[in-house]
Amino acid sequence: MVDTVLSVLIGLGLAAACGFRVFVPLLIMSLASRAEVGHLVLGEHFAWIGSTPALIAFSAATLLEIAGYYIPWVDNLLDAVATPTAVVAGILVTASAMTDVSPMLKWTLAVLAGGGTTAVFQGLTAMVRHISSFTTGGLGNPVVATVEAGSSALLAVLAITVPVVAFLFVLGLLYLGVRKLLFRRPAARAA
Repeated sequence: MVDTVLSVLIGLGLAAACGFRVFVPLLIMSLASRAEVGHLVLGEHFAWIGSTPALIAFSAATLLEIAGYYIPWVDNLLDAVATPTAVVAGILVTASAMTDVSPMLKWTLAVLAGGGTTAVFQGLTAMVRHISSFTTGGLGNPVVATVEAGSSALLAVLAITVPVVAFLFVLGLLYLGVRKLLFRRPAARAA
């Protein structure tokens, strides 16, 4: 039972990381599954994530994705493409982290919890980038891109090494994101 809960927490942490960057969590999963210490055990149908071709593909995709987000206005275009891709990646990473779970429960949790978590984080980051684009003319977007890439990497590492802390971090980020972005006070009217 504890292993099941931990695998769900790992999956949700990785799914949230996919909301920041699609390929960073997949790259970190690939590296962690290859580690001799055995930091991450993948489900039997997901062993390909740790393969050498997958590692090369995730490395190249991560570099291209991160570089693309440093180009103002192109980053907003990437969000349009990344949103459905991120949700699929969130479902994939959540399912791959759950090893001793029935297929019905695995895929239900992966689609609803993993895909939903990714969609919420992707939506929040797209909102932040949209606000940055219009308030700074795109000049603040590289800062946003750096924070997002760093958050994705940190969250993916935390999800694999200390899943409970990653889950608490996800809850904290959700609270802050929803509070800051959705419940903003209107600007005070000038006299």
